[in-house]
Amino acid sequence: MKFRGKIIDVACLNHFTRVVTTISKLTKTCVLRLTPDNLFFILSGKVTNGGVGMWCELLQNNFFDEYQMEGVSSEFNQICLEVSPENLSRALRTVQCAKSVKIKLTKKHCACLTVAAELPTLSSASRVVTHDVPVEVIPRRLWQEFKEPVMPDFDVSIYLPPLKMLKNVVDRMKNLSNFLVIEANLNGEMNLKIQTDLVSVSTHFKDLGNPPWGEDASQDGGPSQRGDPELLAEATVDIRKLQQFLVGQQVNPTKAMCSKSNTLKLTMKIKCSAGGSWTH
Repeated sequence: MKFRGKIIDVACLNHFTRVVTTISKLTKTCVLRLTPDNLFFILSGKVTNGGVGMWCELLQNNFFDEYQMEGVSSEFNQICLEVSPENLSRALRTVQCAKSVKIKLTKKHCACLTVAAELPTLSSASRVVTHDVPVEVIPRRLWQEFKEPVMPDFDVSIYLPPLKMLKNVVDRMKNLSNFLVIEANLNGEMNLKIQTDLVSVSTHFKDLGNPPWGEDASQDGGPSQRGDPELLAEATVDIRKLQQFLVGQQVNPTKAMCSKSNTLKLTMKIKCSAGGSWTH
């Protein structure tokens, strides 16, 4: 197995660093899956037990000027690594002013993602800083656990308001209750509600729009979204987990969607201008 990527463009380096930093706010460890065309950051949570799942997909040619990888075999041309996003984020944050950054899969005392940065100098001599981020290579027999999750039929999908605004509202509500009720309908209306024995608080958003979930979905949002447009679908979420997700966003999304299914599962999807997306 071999992997080598090189980033020269500073904007691409900054954006890739923000993506990794966002993921580091959500989980201590995740799976990095490398294919010839994409990079995936995956967290397989047991949603039925209150866990959190994440699927982050990045097009490699939107970030890397050079990208080479050889998987386990020609038939299974991919690499799966368990990595600490915090360690990778820390390494990337220290090389933001670099002329170029190389990321390689190496074997030293253990398998590592080696981040080698060529830093600018006042002389003709080059200066290279290297960080080794330990990783664990995941055997092929476990790869079936890291497939793209199947999306259920949703009751409602809705565009989210600006995430900074949403975060400010959630920050104020967290002192009143541990749980938050999210309501939405097909008229583009969304409510955030807290109801306790002592207080009832509600924040209303209007004209947000109802997108189809998938890129190839029909414009009416699919069969599960053809009901009464006034009917509100609701889901109760742990307000601190929602706040953790919003705090972790280090990227500026071009599109953010929230969907609730009849399995009581709340799904958020973020799309970014640099060709990346993740589902949470």
